[in-house]
Amino acid sequence: MNEKNIQLETATLGSGCFWYSEAIYERLKGVKSVISGYSGGSVPNPSYESVCSGKTGHAEVSQIIFDPNVIPYAELLKVFWKTHDPTTLNRQGADVGTQYRSVIFYHNEEQKREAEYYKNELVKSGAFDSPIITEITPFNKFYPAEEYHRHYFEKNPYQGYCAFVIAPKVEKFEKAFKEKLED
Repeated sequence: MNEKNIQLETATLGSGCFWYSEAIYERLKGVKSVISGYSGGSVPNPSYESVCSGKTGHAEVSQIIFDPNVIPYAELLKVFWKTHDPTTLNRQGADVGTQYRSVIFYHNEEQKREAEYYKNELVKSGAFDSPIITEITPFNKFYPAEEYHRHYFEKNPYQGYCAFVIAPKVEKFEKAFKEKLED
């Protein structure tokens, strides 16, 4: 297939700290880029500090550009659901606040349908002991995070949060999804 004919797609997913979600999605085959940022709020061009205040309404998200011929959207959703806790309101582990909510910002009706289908299947299967509270909402606007947040885990593997929180999660992810990882 000619590289110029590839139609890339975009997914915008919030599953807690964007340092972690960026670190996992960028390891997947078919993912062309992952950008940490903010979505779902009411304040234009928010800063990290303003998002952390909880007053902007934004969630920390990863915007994922991917080749659906290599990794379909459904596979990104599988990773999304299996790498965070979709049952905790505004919290992922020790990270607390509306910016850490579980949210899928869909870019088209097909993404909406797939996200709702997957969520409903998880509910029916009883995969989680508590109700799934993940929001599935239309994408509106994405604001890239400040440069120092991009590739944070890669650039700061020995920083405390990265070493003790993110690294073990990334190792667990790599074991669970080894057949999907970039070589």
